[in-house]
Amino acid sequence: MIFTRQQLEEIEDRSLAPYGMRSKDSKGRAHLDHEPEHRTAFQRDRDRIIHTTAFRRLEYKTQVFINFEGDYFRTRLTHTIEVAQIGRTLARALGGNEDLVETVCLAHDLGHSPFGHSGEVSLARLMKDHGSFDHNKQSLRIVTELEQRYPEFPGLNLTWEVREGMVKHESEYDISDARDFSPDLRGNLETQIANVADELAYTTHDLDDGLRSGMITPHMLDGIALWEILRDTFKWTSPILDDMERHRMIRHLVGLMVTDMVDATDARLRESGVKSPLDIQRLKHNVIGYSEDVQRRNRELKDFLYRKLYRHYRVVRMQVKAERIITDLFNAYRAEPAILPDHVQKLIDKRGLERTICDHIAGMTDRYAIEEHQKLFNPGEKP
Repeated sequence: MIFTRQQLEEIEDRSLAPYGMRSKDSKGRAHLDHEPEHRTAFQRDRDRIIHTTAFRRLEYKTQVFINFEGDYFRTRLTHTIEVAQIGRTLARALGGNEDLVETVCLAHDLGHSPFGHSGEVSLARLMKDHGSFDHNKQSLRIVTELEQRYPEFPGLNLTWEVREGMVKHESEYDISDARDFSPDLRGNLETQIANVADELAYTTHDLDDGLRSGMITPHMLDGIALWEILRDTFKWTSPILDDMERHRMIRHLVGLMVTDMVDATDARLRESGVKSPLDIQRLKHNVIGYSEDVQRRNRELKDFLYRKLYRHYRVVRMQVKAERIITDLFNAYRAEPAILPDHVQKLIDKRGLERTICDHIAGMTDRYAIEEHQKLFNPGEKP
């Protein structure tokens, strides 16, 4: 039996809650584009994102630990995949559009610079007089302009809803600028799911990586409410946390937080009386989120991670190195644009020098940026 796009849309319509976003109701694409026979519009957007150069480069971009510090730590790519998995789970449980959530999750970090948050801070500082930089806007630039894969239009020509979800991606570190995407409306259910999935993923997997690295020890977590729940659940009292116990605890923590978010969100949805995607966007508050109790405990864990992991001297040392690498590269390219690759130099007249340099650096992997810095500043390296 073959399912056409129309049949898939009918299945989608029946399976979603009234407030879930239907692909057949999409506002469409910026450029004329035929729709596939056996995929919905959001499924096609997901596939286009996966095949981009920017998506593949996420494998070698930092989450917390630089790629060469170990094969077991998360990268920007594995983080993205974990976000998508959590997002799909939440969408399926709450009656949201799973394909739209997955697509926004897969696209949310496409524009991230090398070296994680420190790389973004460095580029923002260097670009403050030239239009600034943040990875949300850069992600949108990638899918609307920088990825050149189709002769008929620039970028990927994604649907309005995917682009809106990318623009309205928010966390405590990211504030959206949605001036071109109904700024008076909050993100729809699927966008809100992608946002919380991002924070849930990085909180739990950074704890996991911190424990694996030894920068965090189980003893340091004494008194942290969520950790105490895990200890009590598994009756864990050993001074040594082996890999199997750590896997089990982190897995349970993710499940605990997802379950709480589903239950708390369901209560808010029922209380709000929403009947459509637009109803959710018109509310004065987000509907997706934890209960007050788990939100308070989650905040405690995040504060702990900031103090003990993100500000650990080994992480801070790498952040300082990253800022120097990016600053040196930017200033060198700006002082002598002729050292840029030929294909990059050709873009300067169209984009301007600083924006061209920023795009070039933002697209680098950690490894490429380090190698380029060596070539430019180490006399013993071949150019």
